Amino acid sequence: MGFTHLHLHTEYSLLDGAIRINDLVARLKELGMTSCAITDHGSMFGCVEFYKAMTAEGIHPIIGCEVYVAPASRFDKKATGTVKPYNHLILLAKDNEGLRNLNRLVSAGYTEGFYRRPRIDRELLAMWHEGLICLSGCTAGRLAELIIQGKVKEAEQEALWYDNLFGRGNYYLEIQSNMLQEQSVVNAALAGISNRTGIPLAATNDCHYLLKEDSYVQDVLLCLQTGAKLTDKDRMRMKTDDFYVKSEEEMRSFFSNLPEAVDNTEKIASMCQAQYDFDTIHLPEYEIPEGYDDNKAYLDHLTEEGLKKRFEIKGKAQDEEVYYKRARYELDVINSMGYTDYYLIVWDFINYAKTHGIMVGPGRGSGAGSLVAYAIGITDVDPIRYNLVFERFLNSERVSMPDFDVDFCYERRQEVIDYVTSKYGSDRVAQVVTFGTLAARMCIRDVARVMDLPYADTDRIAKLIPESIGITIKSALEINKELRNEYDSDNAIKRVIDVAMKLEGMPRHTSTHAAGVIISGKPITDIAPLAVNDNNTVVQFAKADIESVGLLKFDFLGLRTLTVLRDTADMVKARYGKEIIFDALPLDDPNVFRLIGEGDTVGIFQLESKGMTSFMKELKPNSIEDITAGISLYRPGPMDQIPKYIKCKHDPGSITYDHPLLEPILNVTYGCMVYQEQVMQIVRDLAGFSMGQSDNIRRAMSKKKKSLMEKYRQLFIYGGTDENGKTVEGAIAHGVPEQVADKIYNDVAAFAGYAFNKSHAAAYAVVGYYTAYLKCYYPTEFMAAMMNSFRFNIAAAAWYINCCGPMGIKILPPDVNKSQAKFVPEGDQAIRIGLSVLKNVGEGSVQDMIDEREQNGEYRSFEDFLVRCAGTDIKRNMLESFVLASALDWTGINRASMIATIRTEFEKLTGSNNRQVEGQMSLFDINDSSAVSGPSIRIAHFDEYPDAVKLQYEKEIVGIYLSGHPLSAHAKYVERFSTFTMLDLKEYRDGGRIQSLNDDKPVIMSGIVMSKKLRTTKNKTSMCILTVEDMYGQYEAVLFGRTMDEYLKFVEPNEAYLLIGKRRIRGEDSFSLSVDEIVKMPTDDEAADAIDRKPGVRNAMAATDRLIKNDHPKPEGRSFRKPEEGKNPEAPMGMRIRFDGKTTDPKYERLLNLLCYFHGNVPVDIEFVSDGSMLRVDPVCFVSSDPDVVRIITEFCGEGNVVI
Repeated sequence: MGFTHLHLHTEYSLLDGAIRINDLVARLKELGMTSCAITDHGSMFGCVEFYKAMTAEGIHPIIGCEVYVAPASRFDKKATGTVKPYNHLILLAKDNEGLRNLNRLVSAGYTEGFYRRPRIDRELLAMWHEGLICLSGCTAGRLAELIIQGKVKEAEQEALWYDNLFGRGNYYLEIQSNMLQEQSVVNAALAGISNRTGIPLAATNDCHYLLKEDSYVQDVLLCLQTGAKLTDKDRMRMKTDDFYVKSEEEMRSFFSNLPEAVDNTEKIASMCQAQYDFDTIHLPEYEIPEGYDDNKAYLDHLTEEGLKKRFEIKGKAQDEEVYYKRARYELDVINSMGYTDYYLIVWDFINYAKTHGIMVGPGRGSGAGSLVAYAIGITDVDPIRYNLVFERFLNSERVSMPDFDVDFCYERRQEVIDYVTSKYGSDRVAQVVTFGTLAARMCIRDVARVMDLPYADTDRIAKLIPESIGITIKSALEINKELRNEYDSDNAIKRVIDVAMKLEGMPRHTSTHAAGVIISGKPITDIAPLAVNDNNTVVQFAKADIESVGLLKFDFLGLRTLTVLRDTADMVKARYGKEIIFDALPLDDPNVFRLIGEGDTVGIFQLESKGMTSFMKELKPNSIEDITAGISLYRPGPMDQIPKYIKCKHDPGSITYDHPLLEPILNVTYGCMVYQEQVMQIVRDLAGFSMGQSDNIRRAMSKKKKSLMEKYRQLFIYGGTDENGKTVEGAIAHGVPEQVADKIYNDVAAFAGYAFNKSHAAAYAVVGYYTAYLKCYYPTEFMAAMMNSFRFNIAAAAWYINCCGPMGIKILPPDVNKSQAKFVPEGDQAIRIGLSVLKNVGEGSVQDMIDEREQNGEYRSFEDFLVRCAGTDIKRNMLESFVLASALDWTGINRASMIATIRTEFEKLTGSNNRQVEGQMSLFDINDSSAVSGPSIRIAHFDEYPDAVKLQYEKEIVGIYLSGHPLSAHAKYVERFSTFTMLDLKEYRDGGRIQSLNDDKPVIMSGIVMSKKLRTTKNKTSMCILTVEDMYGQYEAVLFGRTMDEYLKFVEPNEAYLLIGKRRIRGEDSFSLSVDEIVKMPTDDEAADAIDRKPGVRNAMAATDRLIKNDHPKPEGRSFRKPEEGKNPEAPMGMRIRFDGKTTDPKYERLLNLLCYFHGNVPVDIEFVSDGSMLRVDPVCFVSSDPDVVRIITEFCGEGNVVI
């Protein structure tokens, strides 16, 4: 009859199952099996993926789950002696009703019964057993447990209960083919129960890995789950290597005396016919108000009224009919594709947010190209003004789900989710699960730990994996020769890498999608199972599978910048009575563009990185279009266009077009191709494709589908009939010469993969403009709002605090009489630090103190403050934080004395029970702070802390220095010698380039040594870790061996030093400096000159473009020269580029433009391949050594042609 595996764990039995679904399909076909079940532990994460993979290869999929069953009620969540908190049970969906019931059971395990594992109970089984087939489970099942305990009669009664519940033929006693001693006992007992009761047997193998030899890999996986090592004695493990995908022959051989148990698996497989529906979209029907025929009529109404309001706010459009015509076209497409309710649902929750004071972004993604969305307020970017394309969002010639991504104020995003949950029902709204996977580097680290590879070896091998998106261990072995050598020469390392490759990419844990929210037209468990992550209810399927089963995802994103905009506007209104309406702001204010063009971009959305700031300074934008283009161009690939874009903007005479038809499309970007929408417009206007088909062509080009691209080339140039039977005239018919048409098609095809979505860029350009507008006209309020957005991460806020000085904004210290909970403007150009920012101070408690101050007046003295705070919820450690943060310096009592007084007096006050605040406030003598009625306070008198100690406390409590920075006294020499700072690190981290710092490049860093700790390595050698702080943050400096012996003895905490060493990244993103030399910070120029002459200092400065003036090589002019015999042709500390061409080649001119744009201090020599000659470029073409710049130049010149 055949055999079907009915008990099988895929990779979605997280860190337990080691069977990849795609590998399973291939193995089943190899074994000749025609059906298979998925029964992951307690969840159904992989069921849709499994279903798709099986059906694609003609294998019948059976949807199931190995559920956990509580011994009594699922609500009992306390350990009870030796009773296990759950047992295993196999459930398989017989039909679609069974699939729905399985969804419900698995969901309830998470939402109601979770205790160590998601658990159901008999009550739930009684409710939702219809349409299910049940197997009694493995040795962790209740029947097996009773049998192992010798309670066979009880086991038989248990079996009869399940048989009665599910019905004869739907419940099976599960016997398994492994060599465990307890399994043989269970199998024999179950066979006896079957004989006595007639309940049929089913043979399974509890598959956890694909092949017998994979048992070792699964053992490693279990160690990853439990945190154990393979060498640990008393760890969780499987005691046999039998849990693999066995053949029918192996199963029949094992159960030769019970052939019916094997036959029954095929019978069960034929009974299980549950199917997923991939053709229905489960969108709620939006309830429209009375007075409208249907939802289409209501959307029409909203669109027409919305356009009228837009015209009122923005002024009359030059041709309103253009807007109404576009709106009618979009509505026809929206209605015909069945997305009317989708628009109304999105409009509704955005309208809720806006009417409840929740800041909403102007748009994101391709949805900003919809005029209907703009009219009804879903987006706030005029798609006609900015020439945005609707078909980039909804294409009637390619049916796909619409996807509005919506940005909300990150502090109030949850309120909008709560609103839709309330409106549509908690059973119809959920968030989306995501899976953290065993990525290449981390997988090697995890496996190496389990296999007890020394940490030094682990760290070295992991760092040899390139930090590239999507990199695999296999490709890393091909790319990195050093990694390959380690693999080939060291058996222990080879073993680790081999096992890691088996596990790489498998899911290791679940989390919640940052934005995705599902809103369903029916209870979600009718369609998919639910789980709970961090108190969020999530659909168990991954994003792509959610869409497959017809559930629509709405993205609710939290954007910090919107909170900044809201807070700034609130402060402006409170201080000046002026209400800022962002929709009504002029988008052409020259002062705003001047601010951006001058590089004053700190805090400006999308424009504040160092590279983007440089771009804006050269570009001098004067329109939203320029900012939109800037956001689109500042990425790998399009960056090549930046020099041309800047040149053409400032010199319109240099703009050229291959054909006049391109001018109306590309004139907005000065003849440069930048956007996906331009690709679509070129294909439409030059060849006559429909806009919908143009988007299909753009997609084919971006994915480099060669066969399709060649087909479209013929249609583009010569015309013909497309795959939908539509006639395409072709470019030649539109007056474009054949050769020109071919060139244009090639150019478009080459750029399509890099082109950016203009709709998204335009929406974010508007947000960037809003922030620039506020900074331009309300800089104090804007910077206060920026710092408030980071108030719970004062280290991040410190960056913006440091930026206030150059803006002329003074940062005022905390003050219990003047501070609020948050940062607030004070006067025209000052910001007061908020009290809730301080360590140990909560917003609720500090608000009690502020309320007391506002109700009964400012605190008049230190004594007054203590007495009045004793009646609030403020604790002693909070008072100490106020003191150490300078918030009570105005009292005239030094901090050491106040701290001592708090420690001796405050508990007396809080415990006296005789303070009556409201009756005593008038008794204080304003002129004599010691005259109080009520509890007496004895002020302690101590010498003040040393300045260094005060600064250290300020840093600890506030996160920044208030009285000054310890390095400020050394600013001259910090600037002279430092080649790398924590500000530079921030740039690398923000740009996602942190791993490029793991290059052992020599650098000089300055800082105050905060602490030093001695450690012992695994090799029993000593090391020292210094915690050092420069003007921008803390870093770790590590000393070993001779370096430690030489320098540690004179390094003291709270002193300033220059540290020379190599920069490194530990783990994924932890920066450290491997120290070679430490020098006391110089106090005069003579000492500084002596430091200049140190070889290590000279080497580090040269390596980081900080070349000492006397040693800077004098640049030669643009003259050819042959390398001298026996000498290295590379310029010292420079860049050499191998160029296969001539100086007359257009590519050579582009190369010079590229070098000029990324100007820096590194000399550049160009070696011409044709004759070996060398050219030193003009200093104007010297470049920066920034890793991103080197990468961009390498991409332009080709791998292996650029050497530093």
